[in-house]
Parts: sequence; structure tokens; C-alpha cells
Amino acid sequence: MSETHASTEDHYEPELYEIRIEGHLDKRWADWFEGLTFTHESDGTTLLDGPLTDQAALHGVLNRIRDLGLPIISVQRVRPARKGTRK
Repeated sequence: MSETHASTEDHYEPELYEIRIEGHLDKRWADWFEGLTFTHESDGTTLLDGPLTDQAALHGVLNRIRDLGLPIISVQRVRPARKGTRK
């Protein structure tokens, strides 16, 4: 038996995430974090934000943060990304 599943383009629409980590992450790591934007906050944290294609991409980013030994303060899904727009 084979099943056919209806697929829509919106089904795989990226979601916008904000990930806050302790410390100021050097911008040289930008390529390693799949194009997320880095913002160094005055409280000594770094905010990584941008679209991630799916949960696997989110877990990949979180694993990279873990591999660097950086404490994660928060992870928040902001809203679905719209094509051609960023926060």
C-alpha cells in the first residue's frame, strides 16, 4: 500500500527564532550558525535571531551552542517568517 500526502508550500515555511546565550559570541562564528543575526546586548548576552527551516535546523543550532560550551538563556519562536522578509 502506498499513501499520498497533500503537500503545500506553506507547510515547510521557516519560523523566526530568538536564541539568547550568555556571553558575547564573536562574529567569526556567523557562518557556523546558518546565517542567524548576532546582536551583542548590554547585559553581556548575545541574541541570535532569524529564520530556521524546521526543528532539525533549530536542534542543529542548539547543538553548536552546546559544543562551544555556551549557556543558553532562552529560546523563543517569534512567528513564521514571511517570504522575503526578516524581523
